Amino acid sequence: MSGQLKEVRNRIKSVQSTQQITKAMKMVSAAKLRRAQDAIVQMRPYAQKLQEMLSNIVSNTEGEVGGSLATDRGNDRVLLIVITSDRGLAGGYNANIVKLARETIATQYFNQHRKGSVTIWNIGKKGFESLSKSNYATNADFKDIFLNLTFENVQAASQAAVKAFINKEFDVVEIVYSEFKNAGTQKFVVERFLPIPKITPKEGSKKADFIFEPAKEQLVAELMPKILNTQLFKAVLDAHASEHGARMTAMDKASENANELLKSLKISYNRARQAAITTELTEIVSGAAALKG
Repeated sequence: MSGQLKEVRNRIKSVQSTQQITKAMKMVSAAKLRRAQDAIVQMRPYAQKLQEMLSNIVSNTEGEVGGSLATDRGNDRVLLIVITSDRGLAGGYNANIVKLARETIATQYFNQHRKGSVTIWNIGKKGFESLSKSNYATNADFKDIFLNLTFENVQAASQAAVKAFINKEFDVVEIVYSEFKNAGTQKFVVERFLPIPKITPKEGSKKADFIFEPAKEQLVAELMPKILNTQLFKAVLDAHASEHGARMTAMDKASENANELLKSLKISYNRARQAAITTELTEIVSGAAALKG
């Protein structure tokens, strides 16, 4: 009986230590989430308006405005930029992004994958570790961006993707990431990066009329790379905030589960302790009765 008490006591200490770690991680993630959330909330309206403006210009003007970046060449060669995190303990966050990337390949680009013409660029170590173990062509050049998350580092990845698209190494570039909603909710999306998507005009809507100064081609050629850099940076900031939100929620649930487990273990400990006391009393009474007899 004493051995059982010791085992339960050890388990209680172990759960309490784990609970201290999960509470500390929740507090750290909450502090980081505040900064990450402020960054994406300030960035998102600017990035969305730029992307909308660029898509409108490409959709509502005649000719090859935007050059090769707006040219639809089919989807024979595909690049997926998969954005995950560097660290785990974030619930199903990384697993859901990897799952979405695999589903996208299986449903939209299955034939291209069989031909070996689907390439994955990973931003974040977890996605690289998971996808590189499977039969996917992965690239780790930009997987360490979160170690030093700056616009310049993300811009390097964006420029590399644009250059590869212009050189016809890829016909389609898509971003797989998590769009931040709030601390407990993330939306896992696949977003077209290149060619620049065109907006289908609604029935009865008027064609947008833009006045360009300087020349249309010169202005669009200057704006396009900058807007694409901003688009990818927005996706990375979304993923960064989503990671901390998911981790904070996961650690909060882990702390709650530890509380429930502690309650159960303490009940088991008290029962075992009461049984041990009862057994000792029974032995004392039996011994006293035997002496009297």
